[in-house]
Amino acid sequence: MSQASPAVIRSAANPQFKALRLLAQDSTAWRKQGRVWLEGDHLCRAALARGVQPHTAVYAESCPSGLRLPAPRSLELADNLFAALSGLESPARMGFVLELPAAPSFDATAATVVLDRLQDAGNVGAILRCAGAFGFGQVVALKGTAALWSPKVLRAGMGAHFGLRLFDAADTGLLDGLAVPLLATSSHQGEWLHRARLPWPCAWVFGHEGQGVSPALSQRAAAHLRIAQPGGEESLNVAAAAAICLHASAAAHAG
Repeated sequence: MSQASPAVIRSAANPQFKALRLLAQDSTAWRKQGRVWLEGDHLCRAALARGVQPHTAVYAESCPSGLRLPAPRSLELADNLFAALSGLESPARMGFVLELPAAPSFDATAATVVLDRLQDAGNVGAILRCAGAFGFGQVVALKGTAALWSPKVLRAGMGAHFGLRLFDAADTGLLDGLAVPLLATSSHQGEWLHRARLPWPCAWVFGHEGQGVSPALSQRAAAHLRIAQPGGEESLNVAAAAAICLHASAAAHAG
């Protein structure tokens, strides 16, 4: 793909810039615009590596030609405008606008991660990375969970989004079709994770940072597992717990 000559924007009053700033800063704007914002070379290259083509490439005027990736359409912003829309402490000087991917079909037999009302975008993005790393190709984010395609979750996911089948703001009814066992973590019941015989494929559910998995989902679980914490901490961060559980499943499957 040849690099198109960029349209140049120097004014904050420009309608294209206003729409772009909203997309980059508002966690719900992606739903209204049907597009998502990626900032930085790593995220953009991760999308390209998965065959995702940008709608528009956006560059700061100081972005060197070596960082300007092929795109059918491009914008060049004055440096102060790019800094004004950036969500990073040190603006990356380039980004992509992508069309929102079409809704995937639900795979009832896939290794799945279910997110139950997780609030922190960093936790959600980190769990997406773990899901991709450990062979869980489908993620269901139930209503009340931080939006999967929001800028903060995209940054925290570090490109994991583009290798996963994602369901955002899903109803719990979607889980009625699961044909694999649902597993839940618990601090007070169930078998110790390191001693359990874990099924594969399976679905793990991880709950709200303070409240944990909801009672309704807990009742759906085929098993509850406890993570050994000999150091005596009251609880683990949910992203850390997810990493431990998903790795345990992957290791059991590989073994």
